[in-house]
Amino acid sequence: MCGIAGFVRFQHPTGDIDTLKAMGNAIFHRGPDAGGEYIDDGVGLCHRRLAIIDLSPAGVQPMHSVNDRYVIVFNGEIYNFQELREDLIAKGYQFRSRSDTEVLLALYQHEGETLVEKINGMFAFALWDKQEQVLFIARDRLGKKPLYFYQHEGYFIFGSELKAILPLPMVKRDLRPDAIYDFFTYQYVPDPKTIFTHIHKLEPAHTLTITRTGISKRQYWDVSFKHQPQRDADVIADDLLGIINHCVKSRMVSDVPLGAFLSGGVDSSGVVGLMAQNSDKPVTTCSIGFDSEKFDEVKYAAEIARQFKTDHHEFTVKENVEDNLEKIAAFFDEPFADPSLVPTFFVSQLARQQVTVALAGDGGDESFAGYSKYAVDAVENRLRNLFPAFLRRSLFPGLAKLFSKSHATVARKATTLLTTLSHDPGYGFFMTNSFFSDELWRRVVRDDFSRTLGSYHPSSLSLQYYNNAPANDHLSRILYTDIKTYLPGDILVKADRMSMANSLEVRAPLLDYTLVEYAASIPSALKLNGNDKKFILKKAFSKLLSHDTLYRKKMGFSVPLAEWLRQTLRTKAEKLLFKSQHGLPDYFKMDQVQAIWNDHQQGKRDYSSELWSMLMFQLWYDRYVTGATA
Repeated sequence: MCGIAGFVRFQHPTGDIDTLKAMGNAIFHRGPDAGGEYIDDGVGLCHRRLAIIDLSPAGVQPMHSVNDRYVIVFNGEIYNFQELREDLIAKGYQFRSRSDTEVLLALYQHEGETLVEKINGMFAFALWDKQEQVLFIARDRLGKKPLYFYQHEGYFIFGSELKAILPLPMVKRDLRPDAIYDFFTYQYVPDPKTIFTHIHKLEPAHTLTITRTGISKRQYWDVSFKHQPQRDADVIADDLLGIINHCVKSRMVSDVPLGAFLSGGVDSSGVVGLMAQNSDKPVTTCSIGFDSEKFDEVKYAAEIARQFKTDHHEFTVKENVEDNLEKIAAFFDEPFADPSLVPTFFVSQLARQQVTVALAGDGGDESFAGYSKYAVDAVENRLRNLFPAFLRRSLFPGLAKLFSKSHATVARKATTLLTTLSHDPGYGFFMTNSFFSDELWRRVVRDDFSRTLGSYHPSSLSLQYYNNAPANDHLSRILYTDIKTYLPGDILVKADRMSMANSLEVRAPLLDYTLVEYAASIPSALKLNGNDKKFILKKAFSKLLSHDTLYRKKMGFSVPLAEWLRQTLRTKAEKLLFKSQHGLPDYFKMDQVQAIWNDHQQGKRDYSSELWSMLMFQLWYDRYVTGATA
């Protein structure tokens, strides 16, 4: 796992070696083991190394091909590199290292840009062809590894994080209004946007080719849910367990200590169980708990640790939140507000004290319908189908408005349900997925900012994927939508930034693209079976895990957010929200923000998600706009 950055300077004298070193230093935390730079007339590349495979100097980057025509900087791991290496040796390639990086170089020499279709892993890399003066950039299929690029006025600059791009003097930091709206709706800025107008994310499963004549982008992979033949559930479960076992084994290859995150839930427990079966020594496991019984899962993790005889480590988050919040937030160089970033930081910190690589259970929920929102959505759809569309659209909004005048919990839930049911299924799922209601947004947003946004609405992002999904049923459409939005925009960003903040590599076996493809071919009724979420995955793991582990209520990586804002973080949050001159006051009516803060503090209504988003936005703004820090 590493950090990469660089620039193309076909038209401008973009930078020199000192510029590259500064770009690398900005992402030093991604690779503290080594660093290097390469520059010639067309391009500059830099690399920060977290050594995982081939710890010798032969694995250092930027790496040159044997024929010296190609130069690469690479962030990630290629899990099938050994098989590819054997094939390339058979074709006559003579390797100088044992690294997967050199396999990429050799494969590009033989396959060109189609190499991305042959590799299985998590990656973002930039490869320079000296002879053709072409820079080729690629990102993995699911978006596990990040890649940002600045493209404006003839400049092209890229990096693993915005921190590597922002310090360059030609980079403009104009904020993008629709991205601000997106952030408060989703708690993240979705691909391919960033919070900055002229900086973009390369979408998952895409490549960029940069030449003197221009830039071209290509999508090389997608997942289809259209072909779901009826098959015996027992056969599917057996096949599924075999595939997952292969994905776990392939991610246990490492020249440094390796362990796992363990929450005690289905996904991480299954991964740990398979690791234990494939290891001749105890697996190192790490768990995070909270000083709040409602959100504390350590006892469940401890049960799994005992079952599989792991070398188990625990940490309880208490006063650590207030002391570390600004530090943690600084690792996100655009606004990000998923509150589980806090435990993810601490579990990464704990794991790094023991290992350099950790396996995690990310991805099971998106492929196998594990989130509660999928079951809620299914209930809403059954209710939606009971009423004609014209009745829902004409009657339900008025009823919702009546209920909205009450602060009672039942009335609020009725308001939400009626509003959701008044819309079609795709928009209804967007509402389930969003954190700022239209009503609250209209109440708090400043009129001048609202005019700047014009007719833009963040639902266009979700509906784009939902309506165009290669799928035949509603559940498949929303799983596809989450795989394209929530997974790369939230889950994988959180995992990457918080692990890299601690110089830890995280691998996710359940996000192997072959497993994602297989999951997409499983009938939806075997994923969400009535109210039983992840039905087929639980059936597959039933040979490893107890009934209690498989079927206890899912907690996820939740945090006591409402409690934090009323107690632990109250003073800090109040200061940040209401004493800043710029940031929130530039976009929101602060008297209205004060009103919802008061309602939350008095327990009239839980506004924790909305207030947390505002807090994280202000922390980001103070550092990256007012402070102009990168």
